[in-house]
Amino acid sequence: MTLEKNLSLIDFGVMSMPGVSGTTSLRVLVAGGGIAGQAVAFWLARGGHRVTAVERSPALRATGAQVDLRGQGIEAVRRMGLLDDVRAKLVDEKGVAFVDARGKAKATIMANTSGRGRQTLTSEYEIMRGDLVRILNDATRHDVEYVFGKGVEGFEQDEREVVARFSDGTSGTFDLLIGADGQGSRIRRAILPAGSDPYRRLGIHMAYWFVPRVESDGDIRDTYLVPGGRQIMRRSHSPAETQVYFVLREESEAASAIHRAPVERQREFWAGRFRGAGWQTERFVEGMRSSPFFYSQEVVQVRTDTWSRGRVVLVGDAAHCASPYSGMGVSGGLVGAHVLAAEINRCPDDLPTALANYDTALRPFVDEIQAEVNPRLLRLGLPVSRFAVNAFQAVTALACFLRVPDLVARWSTDDRGGDWRLPASPAPLGVGRSTAG
Repeated sequence: MTLEKNLSLIDFGVMSMPGVSGTTSLRVLVAGGGIAGQAVAFWLARGGHRVTAVERSPALRATGAQVDLRGQGIEAVRRMGLLDDVRAKLVDEKGVAFVDARGKAKATIMANTSGRGRQTLTSEYEIMRGDLVRILNDATRHDVEYVFGKGVEGFEQDEREVVARFSDGTSGTFDLLIGADGQGSRIRRAILPAGSDPYRRLGIHMAYWFVPRVESDGDIRDTYLVPGGRQIMRRSHSPAETQVYFVLREESEAASAIHRAPVERQREFWAGRFRGAGWQTERFVEGMRSSPFFYSQEVVQVRTDTWSRGRVVLVGDAAHCASPYSGMGVSGGLVGAHVLAAEINRCPDDLPTALANYDTALRPFVDEIQAEVNPRLLRLGLPVSRFAVNAFQAVTALACFLRVPDLVARWSTDDRGGDWRLPASPAPLGVGRSTAG
């Protein structure tokens, strides 16, 4: 029977396939085929569970800008046996330079490649989001049933099962529904009390896209500060392409609403806000108009008191988006997937206990990485006046001359997440529902 036919049935039937622990296998539906969704599917499939992942996009969403792995996120990938695959796709970004309107570096903070301490503004594990998504998909596609072009519109549940309603009008019955559907999660909206606002807004907005690479685009990320709380970043990930980021400090209804507008209006908004900013702004705006990839977002954190209700649970950004400025968005999703799968695999016959343990085990880590995002410090990095821009560059230049960032990174006892440590692996590698390679 095909997967599409399976999903059109009201009940998959009782699964008797033994898991790793010898218990009855769970029927698990993962809503979202991104990094956190695929990571939790990876470990649950190796726990012997029947995992179906549905993704609204018509194909694998292997797009996006550059992301990084830090601290416990690196360890989570290592335990999956995928660290060598990640290393093979790393972006060569050696550091971050703060430049003036002529493109001259006023201060440069290099990556910490010593193997100890804390990562700096750039990690030694920088990778394109699309490459990481493809690595995870290659590791799961033989054990996880993927359905593209279909999303979860709603669900009903009782103490025995959850019935998911899909965007194509079909439905399916599962033992567990995992919401891995990102910062704007529909699953989260359904399990929180009416009127709840899970977003901690930082008053910052961001857009990014790709432009053709030119000879002057090097392997150091350029950061250009503009009065008015504006910032432009350029980083190159391939011989052909360069990433452009426009960052805006603004607390207005217009800025918050623009991310829901048609893409052309979004582009007009960003071009207008950065008109006359200098440096390579005109090149970047011109490239934005024709770029095949463009994304605009408000920088927020997702904070909720609960990550589950009954047989429905959240993971990754849907549960605890830490914001791009945490440096732990992707790592947090990988760590959360690891912990959730570990608790489910440990006691699949008692999901209430498993989901409660997930919250108890992960919450200290999430609290730590979210607390490291200080809105006041972020605003200092987005100065409004020309005097403040000059002062920021002068202080940063002095700190780099004295090697303060390098010394702080090397002598820090840990990376983001404090002294919290990743618990035991959810399942042994090499175990799954399929032996296909």
